[in-house]
Amino acid sequence: MYFIGLDIGSSSVKVALVEQDTGKCIGVVLEPEEEMSMYAPQKGWAEQKPQDWWACVCRGIKKIKKAHTISKNDIVGIGISYQMHGLVVVDTQGEPLRKSIIWCDSRAVDIGNRAFQGIGEDYCKNHLLNSPANFTLSKLKWVQENEPETFAKIHKFMLPGDYIAYCLSGTMNTTVPGLSEAILWDFKAKKVSSQVLEYFQIDRALLPEVVETFSQQSTVSKEGALESGLREGTPILYRAGDQPNNALSLNVFHPGEVAATGGTSGVVYAVTDNLAVKEYERVNNFAHVNYKKDGVHNIGKLLCINGAGIQYRWLMNNLSVASYEEMNQLAAEVEVGSDGVCLIPLGNGAERMLGNKDVGTRLVNVDLNRHSKAQLCRAALEGIAFSFVYGIEIMKRDGIATKCIRAGNDNLFRSEIFANTIATLIGKEIEIYNTTGAVGAARACILANGNHSEFESYMKNDHVMTFMPFKDKTPYQSAYENWKKELELIIDN
Repeated sequence: MYFIGLDIGSSSVKVALVEQDTGKCIGVVLEPEEEMSMYAPQKGWAEQKPQDWWACVCRGIKKIKKAHTISKNDIVGIGISYQMHGLVVVDTQGEPLRKSIIWCDSRAVDIGNRAFQGIGEDYCKNHLLNSPANFTLSKLKWVQENEPETFAKIHKFMLPGDYIAYCLSGTMNTTVPGLSEAILWDFKAKKVSSQVLEYFQIDRALLPEVVETFSQQSTVSKEGALESGLREGTPILYRAGDQPNNALSLNVFHPGEVAATGGTSGVVYAVTDNLAVKEYERVNNFAHVNYKKDGVHNIGKLLCINGAGIQYRWLMNNLSVASYEEMNQLAAEVEVGSDGVCLIPLGNGAERMLGNKDVGTRLVNVDLNRHSKAQLCRAALEGIAFSFVYGIEIMKRDGIATKCIRAGNDNLFRSEIFANTIATLIGKEIEIYNTTGAVGAARACILANGNHSEFESYMKNDHVMTFMPFKDKTPYQSAYENWKKELELIIDN
């Protein structure tokens, strides 16, 4: 028997097939194989058709069943991971009323900023653990203010994962972690925030029913079965946003455990049970997957670094190099500190950890007579690693005591220079695992019955390697202090 995991991204939908008994990944497919369409009718806008996600889910499920000769009767559970903070609005028939306003759309920033003042800084800090910012409810308010005819037809609003679950089951529901990423969960009162709904003038009836993250949330309907190729009655057992789900995929559940990703952007996601926040304007705080209002109060602190892997990719595209492997080899020829060359990699838009400043990419201290692309490659890897360390220092001020870091075997963490730099500067091991969000979502199905020991056993063959901190951190610390000095000169100007 098997579990299916769905990972609803903005570039593609990934579908994973995992053995129920062992947690072994049988296969993962991508749909579409090219990048999914995104609509940007105005600068700073980003929209996608929810129906396109559903079509990709259906094609992906059928593709993976065919590739591995799996019957619909062999699939006994569905787990869903999804792009966070997106807005889907549907009518009474469950039909989307407009394209989804997705996570990277910035049109509602001003609405969120006004809400921060209108709701009150103290309430936002102590009850929501966040500024409303550009999250789901701010986007819904934008629809109310700018598309009143559409808003008047809304029956329910949902997150992207909620919509896919609805397409499968015909049932509209959401989770507490989902409400927290929409900035609707009052962590102190442990309920939906009536103050936020009142400020935004949103009727409570527009929210779907709330279900447990790990539970039989619904089952595949007759229509969902016909479209997806799954068996009618197959249970949906788990749902979470992509970053909390990535942490789950890496077995990050408890305070002090940290998950990191090093893709186009970088993410540090740390678990804590402390509701006190100081850096809530620079670090986001959400209910973790194992948060329970009447039990464990684990929070996921999420710090995003926009200028991460995109910087290394830009460098590869603009240097005379053939691959990341060649860049890594060039970088390995240079000593720690890149012979004084310093690269600030934060050139992918406003950085929340810098107070939403857009500082751009800066390359300094280049000697045209001595330095070559080798120093640039090393400076880029070190600069991106330094930005992670800078973010971890912010999280430390917010009460995070890191015990261990776990990361997927993705592009940046394949670099020894990158991983060793972070490990040495923070003085902690970095464990690398070969897993993905779709695989994690599939494996999470076992947790609907509380089988944590079995979930942990699923990961026993995933470990790739562990980066240990070097005993002598002096050259790394010196290089980091030089980098931080350059960054702070930029920030202060």
